[in-house]
Amino acid sequence: MITNILRLFLARQLTPFIFNLKQRQKLDLDVKNLGLYVHIPFCRKICGFCPYYKIPYEKNLVDSFVTALKTEIELKSRYYSNRIPITGIYFGGGSPALLINRLEEILNEIYSHFHFPIDGDRAIELHPHDVSENNLKILKDLGFNMLSVGVQSFQTHLLINLDRSLSDNLSCLNLARKIGFSVIDVDLLFAIPGQTEKDLIKDFETAALHGATQISTYPFISFSYTKSKYPPLKEKHKKAMIRVLLRQSRQLGWERTSIWTFAQKRSRRYSSITRENFLGFGPSAATLLKDYFSVNPFSVTGYCERLLEKTLPPVFIMDFNQRTRTLYWLFWSIYNLKIDLKAYYQLFNQDLEQMFAIELFIAQRAGLIKKVGNSYLVSEKGAYYFHLVEQKYTHQYIDKTWRIAREKPWTKEIKLY
Repeated sequence: MITNILRLFLARQLTPFIFNLKQRQKLDLDVKNLGLYVHIPFCRKICGFCPYYKIPYEKNLVDSFVTALKTEIELKSRYYSNRIPITGIYFGGGSPALLINRLEEILNEIYSHFHFPIDGDRAIELHPHDVSENNLKILKDLGFNMLSVGVQSFQTHLLINLDRSLSDNLSCLNLARKIGFSVIDVDLLFAIPGQTEKDLIKDFETAALHGATQISTYPFISFSYTKSKYPPLKEKHKKAMIRVLLRQSRQLGWERTSIWTFAQKRSRRYSSITRENFLGFGPSAATLLKDYFSVNPFSVTGYCERLLEKTLPPVFIMDFNQRTRTLYWLFWSIYNLKIDLKAYYQLFNQDLEQMFAIELFIAQRAGLIKKVGNSYLVSEKGAYYFHLVEQKYTHQYIDKTWRIAREKPWTKEIKLY
């Protein structure tokens, strides 16, 4: 219901948003602040709660996958005459470190087609099982300066409730701190079945005191296609836990940097999804450019088959008009608690306050945002309401898109109401 209302009110759109499966003929990569995302779809164990696309690790698939991935990188870069300037590279999954000995090969393919700045970010997601001294040293030597470790919780009973494989999460953090990275992000879940506020406080403090520079705290959301053993806690518990997170971050001298993220003051930020533009490689990887959003097929075998024939696979594409492209930018700006009017103008050469004058006025009067200088800052009240909207958006749009794309990787269209 709420997503329908927002679509009508904000997008001025009666029809649903639609992903169409088609062959994109051309990529316009002449965009600002382009980031790269590389999806490695292999995991040792498929955790029941995890919604992301992945398959059990199979050694005999690795060679064909890496070849296909390098081919996708090469084919997509052909749409630009020179080496394409990028701002950062992000590896996610899955468990990217399962391909630790192939990462240099993949990076070299990227460097041959893209111009990477000296101060650019190289970031990677790690499963705690993959955090070893040898792996971290390899990543350090390859130039990775940002880690995101999927801890979820430091407490055994909560990991069991998540159907998460057990590991020494505390040792992982201490080791990452010892090796030394600019950013060490720790993923924690809240509203885990059986979790108390004391459990959450303990997890947050443990991460903060043992090397984390950033803590990403996500509400446990049960997707329609995952195999979670238990449902998440009710919204009243989530609301109370958000208050706990705010209180703990302040007590530790940290600051809130997004709806669900906290960080040491003046530290660098880890983020793979809040870029103005990004280009995705690998099965299920997303791409955001000037006038469309696309998602690669959710099929490792299908992805590899097409690319081993030197052909880009068809992708799910949602074409944007001016207003929907702006709404996408606004969504993630609000997620980051700041609507930067200057940044918007530099990116789109348009005045945001003219396009959304009524909506910004209503949001200010409702106490959801406050104008400070050339930006609108999201209030705590606004952040909580966005937390609610984000969960509805996840259930109504992300869950449906990913579920259908898994079940029918080559379906012709996906309608989102």
